[in-house]
Amino acid sequence: MQLPPADRTTSPLTGYTRAHWEAAADALLRAVEPHASEDRALYHLPGDRTSWSGRLSDGLEGYARTLLLAAFRRDEKALERYADGLAAGVSGVWPRIEDRGQPLVEAASVALALRLTRELLWDRLDDDVRQRTAAWLADALTAEPWPCNWELFPVTVGGFLAEIGHRPDASRAAIDRGLERIEQWYAGDGWYTDGDGRKYDYYNGWAMHLYPVLHAWLERDERLLELYGGRLERHLADYARLFGGDGAPMRQGRSLTYRFATTAPLWLGALTGRTPLSPGETRRLASGALRYFLDRGAVDDRGLLSLGWHGPDASVLQGYSGPASPYWASKGFLGLLLPPDHEVWTALEEPGPAERADAVTPLGPPNWLLQSTRSDGVVRLHNHGSEDVRYDPYYTRLAYSTVTAPAESYDNSVIVGGDPGRTGIEPLGVGEGWVASRHAAGGGARVTSVVLARGAVEVRVHLVSGAEPGTQVRVTGWSEVEGVRAELLPAVGLGDDLTGATAEGPTLFAALARLTAEPNPAPLGDLVSVRVAETGELQVRWSDGGGVRVRLDGSGADVTVAE
Repeated sequence: MQLPPADRTTSPLTGYTRAHWEAAADALLRAVEPHASEDRALYHLPGDRTSWSGRLSDGLEGYARTLLLAAFRRDEKALERYADGLAAGVSGVWPRIEDRGQPLVEAASVALALRLTRELLWDRLDDDVRQRTAAWLADALTAEPWPCNWELFPVTVGGFLAEIGHRPDASRAAIDRGLERIEQWYAGDGWYTDGDGRKYDYYNGWAMHLYPVLHAWLERDERLLELYGGRLERHLADYARLFGGDGAPMRQGRSLTYRFATTAPLWLGALTGRTPLSPGETRRLASGALRYFLDRGAVDDRGLLSLGWHGPDASVLQGYSGPASPYWASKGFLGLLLPPDHEVWTALEEPGPAERADAVTPLGPPNWLLQSTRSDGVVRLHNHGSEDVRYDPYYTRLAYSTVTAPAESYDNSVIVGGDPGRTGIEPLGVGEGWVASRHAAGGGARVTSVVLARGAVEVRVHLVSGAEPGTQVRVTGWSEVEGVRAELLPAVGLGDDLTGATAEGPTLFAALARLTAEPNPAPLGDLVSVRVAETGELQVRWSDGGGVRVRLDGSGADVTVAE
């Protein structure tokens, strides 16, 4: 991908300006065009993978997600090509929008693109094409979505159809129904779960916030914008801390192949004026993420986004991931809706949170503890509240970071009796420098876990109850990655191989952990000491003189952390 030379005057941290974003968008659009069908209604990107929705749906996905990119770019020539594809698609090429079918997702991208570029695309279409398009989209108003962020796709379609006067009553009903349904998943402080349960991840930003806020903004509905914009603004205060000093987003959750779609809520805050971030910080975080992926091979030698993280990587894919799925990264180009003279494009870049100071930040609704260090820009997420309905390594591990990926060897886990499972995660609280939870483990055991964090140092404490005496317990730490040091030392109840065994009744285990990219860090064992008092209380002393006391009652039902 050919980009302009780095501009270190306006963008001293990333070198990226609006010109780099425009060039990247143009290159991505050029690269997909040869893979359009003759009538331009479908985009069949190369590769031997097909999603569980099938090849036809995958081709529609290629059209819809790259149309969204053309809409944010406001590229009139590209939009002319997509107009041809639209005419063919709604004339019988595209699959119908049905209950819980992938076309419902893609209909939202088509509708949003048409709404954003109405004068450039929709208003120039023949009337019969407009009628067929509206009729195809209208099935989204009554199609049953999956009970998650999908509830917002009828909202997005309904917003466009109401604007053009097509089935206004049904459109408004779909909008009201979808917005009402997401309320049950709002957990406070700017956080949503992606449906029932405790599924916290990037869908908060690129779906749960994106669609309601854009809808309110496009409707010019100040009441809704105050509600959803206020939630976005609160969320961004936490969200900005999920980016490492190298620009990397946190590698946690599903659909990570969308990559720099993680920047969408940053731009959305600037677009609507609902953000706690300065213009220079917004651009630094967004440009840092774009550059992070482009510098690490996310775009292949054909100019296409691969199915993966850096390059191809099947470990981050789901059954719904088809060849064009990565192009939901198009959402990351939302910032191009801001005019070139907007301050988010003209301000001097400013460092993000991970670059400014060491921080240990509690996040209440997801029951996460974020731990970042300025010296290496690494951000670590201690997960004591997120899980999916199945065992998913990107949801169920105890910790994630901006520099590591979950390993097949079950990193960041407590393995009881050879079983690495972690289900039924129950949050037990999060506070200044600590987070705690309880979960079900192998053999009917329960594990109560507490993590204490200071600088790059962690103390990991696990109380195992309900296991047969003599059951082996193994504690694992961070996965190894080039250029980063992963350390794990036994502290209580563990041998040098980080294994131990349960006794009669609840048994305590503790380890010291560290993930650092510092070239010559002080020895981990010199930075913290841990001992068990006669009362059973765990006493932790930091090398700077601070101390923490941790008490777990015999049943593991209560956790107390105090200075």
